[in-house]
Amino acid sequence: MKKAKQIVSISLGSSRDDYAFGTEFLGHDFYVKRVGADGNLNKAAELLFQYEDKADAIGLGSVKFPYSLGSKRLTEKQTQKLEELGSKLKIPVTTGDTLRKVFHEWSLRHIHFKLGNNYFTNNRVLFFSGMVNYIMAKVLSEYTDNLQFADPIMEDNIPKLLNSLKELEMYAEGLHEIMKWVPTKRLTSSAIPLKIWNDYILRKAIQKATVLVVPGYDFYKYLEKCTLEELVGKTVITSTAYADRLAYLKERGVDVVIDNTPKVLEQVIGVNILEAMIISHLGKPKDKVTSDDFLEIISEHKIEPRVVYLTGEKKRVNRFAFVIHPLSQEFLKKDKAIDLIARVTPPAFMDTIERVIAYSPPFIYSKITGVKSPTGVEAEGWLITVGGTPKQMLEHPPEFTYKRLLQAAKMAKKLGAQIMGLGAFTKVVGDAGVTVAKLSDIPITTGNSYSASAALWAAADASRRMGFLTVEKGRKLKGKAMVVGATGAIGAVCSRLLVKAFEEVYMVARDDAKLLALKESILEETPDAILHMTTRHDRYLEDMDVIVTATSGAGKTVLDIMKVKPGCVITDVARPLDLSPEDVAKRPDVLVIESGEILLPGSDVKMKNIGLPGKIVYACLAETIVLALEGRFEIFTIGRNIEWEKVREIYKLGIKHGMELAAISGTNGVYSDDDIKKVRDLAIIEREKKASSKKLS
Repeated sequence: MKKAKQIVSISLGSSRDDYAFGTEFLGHDFYVKRVGADGNLNKAAELLFQYEDKADAIGLGSVKFPYSLGSKRLTEKQTQKLEELGSKLKIPVTTGDTLRKVFHEWSLRHIHFKLGNNYFTNNRVLFFSGMVNYIMAKVLSEYTDNLQFADPIMEDNIPKLLNSLKELEMYAEGLHEIMKWVPTKRLTSSAIPLKIWNDYILRKAIQKATVLVVPGYDFYKYLEKCTLEELVGKTVITSTAYADRLAYLKERGVDVVIDNTPKVLEQVIGVNILEAMIISHLGKPKDKVTSDDFLEIISEHKIEPRVVYLTGEKKRVNRFAFVIHPLSQEFLKKDKAIDLIARVTPPAFMDTIERVIAYSPPFIYSKITGVKSPTGVEAEGWLITVGGTPKQMLEHPPEFTYKRLLQAAKMAKKLGAQIMGLGAFTKVVGDAGVTVAKLSDIPITTGNSYSASAALWAAADASRRMGFLTVEKGRKLKGKAMVVGATGAIGAVCSRLLVKAFEEVYMVARDDAKLLALKESILEETPDAILHMTTRHDRYLEDMDVIVTATSGAGKTVLDIMKVKPGCVITDVARPLDLSPEDVAKRPDVLVIESGEILLPGSDVKMKNIGLPGKIVYACLAETIVLALEGRFEIFTIGRNIEWEKVREIYKLGIKHGMELAAISGTNGVYSDDDIKKVRDLAIIEREKKASSKKLS
C-alpha cells in the first residue's frame, strides 16, 4: 500500500481556520494539512523549515499575488520573503500563482463557451483590482467593451474609474492622466471628505455593473461597504469561494458566484494547495512545471470551474434593447409641458416642436425587468426613444434615421444589451434595417417575423371567438381562407401557415407563374393542402371566412370590404395597412385585425406604459425578447423579405419561452370581449337578413 503524499499549506492567515484531511486525487492518496501563522512572517518561516522533511510539497496561503502588468511589478514583501526561503528547501514550495493564471483565463473561456458562447457578451463588468486580475480583464475584453476598473480608488484614493483595458495598462505604467489628478478644495474639506466621495463613486459603479470581479485576497475588504442595494442580482467572479464567503454574498442578494478555482475535492482548498498536489503528482521540479502541464491535467480529468447559484436554481439574465419613437404630434403632447404650450399657441408651434425633437439624441424611455421564461432564463432590457415621428422620417433621407438608430445601438451596447430590435416606423425606413444591421455594434432585428406569426395567431383566435367556424381538436378549421398578395414575401409566409390551419386556402396575386410556383412549393411541404389560385380576389370574396391582406398596395384599394361575408375575419398584415379606418368603419359586422399582441412570461414584469395593458407588448418587441431569452444574439429579421422558416422558428421559440397571445388589435386599439361580441351579434343579424332575402327571392 502506497503511502499518502503529504501536502502542507503554510498560511499567513489565522490558525483558527486550520484543518487536516485525507483524500484521493489524480490517482494518489493525499493527506492535506493547513497551518496558520496568524500574520506572523517569522512564524511562517519557522513552519517552512519545520515541515521540509515531513511534506512532499508545501503551499503558501493567504499571500498577495504580484501584479502581472506595469513597469513596477509589485510583489508584496512578505510573499517575496517566503518565496525566497522556500526556494532554499529541497521540496517544491509554491504560492499557486502559475496555476492561478491558468485558471483565470481558462475558467472564463470555458464558461463563456459552455453557456452558449455568449455568456459574457456585452456584460458590464467592474474589477475591484484590474492590476490583480489583469489576465481575466484581457479575456473579458474579447467579449465586452463595458469594462471598468476601480484601481485608482482602491490603490491611490483617486475618485475616478478606468474605463478600458488600454486605460488600465496606461495606469499601470504611470502614464495615464488620472495620475495627475489633484483633489479640489471642496473634496478635501471636512464637509465632503474624499473617502465619502470615493465610496459614493464605487457604490454607483457596483450598482450599474452586472458582473463584479473580486480578488480572493482581502475579499472582505473590497466588499465591506456593499449592501443588498449594491449586490442584489449580481454575478461575482472570485477565487476560492469558501462557505463563509458564499453565505456573505447570498445574504446580500448575489445570484451567481463563479469561482475560478475549481472545487476538485469535497472541501474547498486554495490554489496553492491544488498546485502543490499537482506538482507532487507530476514528480517534476517546480521550475520545470509549465502551464501546458496544468492544461493537460484539466483536460484529461475534465476539471471545470465552479459555478454556484446562490438562489438554488440556475440563473441567467440576458439583455436586450428596443427602439421606439413618437407616432404623431398627439404622442408628443403626452409631455405635460408641450401639451400646455400647444393649447395656447398656433398649430405651427407643434410643427416646429416636431421638427426639433426629430434631431434630439436617443434617450432611455423605460427599463423592462422581470421577464422570466419557463426554462429559467430571464431577460431585462431598455426601451430607447429616437425623436422622429413617421412624418419627419419621411421628410428626411433614410440616412437621417440610420444615424439616430446607430446612436441608439451604441447606447444599447453600453447599457449591456446583447441584441436590439427596431420598432414601429424605424423598421420600415430605407432598406428596412439592412444598413443599420450592417453598421451596428450589436445584432439587429425588426421583429417582422413574429409580427406576421402573431397576426395569424390572432386571426385563428378571433375566428374561434367569433364562433362561425367548426373547430374539432386535431383537425383543420372547416372554413375558407384567402391571402391577397400571396406571392409577396409576407403573403407567401401567410399562405404556408394557413394551409396548416384551414381546409381550403385561396391564393390571390397578379402573376400566374409565381402563383403556380408557390402552390407547388407549398404542396411539397403540406401534401394534403387544398389550394386554389386566382388573379381576381373578388371572384371568391363573398365565400371567405378569413382573409389576409399582405400586399404592397401603399394606399391602393385592395379589396371591396362591402362584398365581404358578415362575420368574416380580415387580418391586415401589410405595412402600410391595406384597409383604411374609413373602410373598416363601413362594416361593423366584420372583424378587422391589424396585429396580435403578446403577453410576456414572468410574474413581476415591470415597464412604463407603451399603450397596452399590463405586461402585454407588441409582437415586434416580443421577437427581440424571445431572441434574448434564447441567447440568439444574431441578426434575425431584416429587410423586406420575411423568411417562412424564421416565422415558424420564432413562433416555436415564443411558445418555448412562455409567450402567449394576449390581445387582438384593430384600427381603434385592442378588441375587448365585448367588442368581439358586438361584431358577432351584428354579423348574425346580417346573415339572417341575407338568408331571409334568399328565401324571398
